[in-house]
Amino acid sequence: MHHSDDSCAAEEVSAIHQPRLWQDKGWTARVIKNEDGDGWAVEMIQDGSAEPALVGPWTMGRNKVDPKPLDAAAFQTLVKTASEVIRRHEQQLHARLNKQCQIETEAGSVSVRLAVTPDEYEPFGTLTAVDSFGEVIASVKVPADFRLTRESAGRWADSGFGKIGRHG
Repeated sequence: MHHSDDSCAAEEVSAIHQPRLWQDKGWTARVIKNEDGDGWAVEMIQDGSAEPALVGPWTMGRNKVDPKPLDAAAFQTLVKTASEVIRRHEQQLHARLNKQCQIETEAGSVSVRLAVTPDEYEPFGTLTAVDSFGEVIASVKVPADFRLTRESAGRWADSGFGKIGRHG
């Protein structure tokens, strides 16, 4: 299969396969000198990210001086591990930003959900009440630090799911 030189030049340029620097599939693996002590470490950085998602120990090569060269299999494993770390981190973040509780009202069981929208300047929360049929009864904007508890959800329900003031 032949093609003109410029068709996928961008991809060819972005992939780097060197013993200590491997860049591919949206990730960069870099083998670095271990800061605390001897030996080597490897850092995995996702494209567009300033911080490494993963920094781990890296094996010595046969000569016991230089690091083991990176290869496709090692890179694949590193990508899997780093992706896993990012996913766990996102799940923890999601859990921190999303809370839910069940309350009983005259109209039946209601699920109250709080979703916090992180924002550098004005983070806010959205409180949503959903009935047992999955229908949204009400949705209001609340302060980002609103604490969702059975009590606060109950008070909101008692108020007829009205706007929530600063006092909560």
